[in-house]
Amino acid sequence: MFELDLSFTEFLIFMVAGVFTGVINTLAGSGSLITLPIFIFICGLPPSVANATNRIGVFMQSAVATARFGKTMPGLYKGAEWLAIPAILGSVLGSKIAVDIDEKTMNYTIGTLMVVMLVVLLFKPQKWLKAESQGGENRKTWQSVLIFFAIGVYGGFLQAGVGVFLLAAMVLVSKFDLKQANGLKLLMVLLFTIPSLVLFIYYAKIQFAYGLLMGFFQAIGAWLGVKFIAQIPNAEVWIYRVLILVVAVSALSFFI
Repeated sequence: MFELDLSFTEFLIFMVAGVFTGVINTLAGSGSLITLPIFIFICGLPPSVANATNRIGVFMQSAVATARFGKTMPGLYKGAEWLAIPAILGSVLGSKIAVDIDEKTMNYTIGTLMVVMLVVLLFKPQKWLKAESQGGENRKTWQSVLIFFAIGVYGGFLQAGVGVFLLAAMVLVSKFDLKQANGLKLLMVLLFTIPSLVLFIYYAKIQFAYGLLMGFFQAIGAWLGVKFIAQIPNAEVWIYRVLILVVAVSALSFFI
């Protein structure tokens, strides 16, 4: 559980993948498509253990990014409980299901969802790139509550790709702009990762040494990602572009 056995080359892979994943998860999501194979094929962890261990890095990078977003966009998290509470409750159910994961069926399901998401992204880009700050005017509707509960179930179950679904729900359903949605996405992931971690620790599914090492580098990447968003003009356009790339690669990866 606490043993770390990596060659120098494998350590470098951890470092590069961790930082890159932290940046990608901050700008869009689906960074777990990078870290999960590393845990499985380099560290030799079973898929269920890799899935659980991956949550340590998700928690660490989300904590760093959420704190920095809170400073750069004051007031962003006001009223977020309307979305966070159903997502947290859903994550508890999803984490319980994930203890015995059917990986093949889930991969095809997620791949199909990613293809649908790619079509949505490309069909009406103006919905994702609206310049006005609407402030999440639909966050208190029953549709938002149900959708975020469902996303919480998925996030507790597998995590990979959950950031993409959160962004879609926040922009298309709750009516945040893309930059706001990105900051709130990180808060949501942070909150519903906590009960998942507790359950996975209880069931002894986590390899802490690998998870903490990857999480350290992911936290660095998250810090860099938020700095990029805060300082680059037209950050929404860049987030949108990265999101399209991530969704396309994610869809292909899940089917392969």
